[in-house]
Amino acid sequence: MDTLKSIFKFMLASTLVVGGLLIGGTIFAAKGIDTLGDKLRKKIHH
Repeated sequence: MDTLKSIFKFMLASTLVVGGLLIGGTIFAAKGIDTLGDKLRKKIHH
């Protein structure tokens, strides 16, 4: 039973870490795209 609990804890921790990395990567990519959009808008309108 202890082995099952430790495996479950490891799976939960791994899921949280991977989920955090995916969310962080998505936010980073969205900010990069937004910055590129701002630069493109400045080029078009100026």
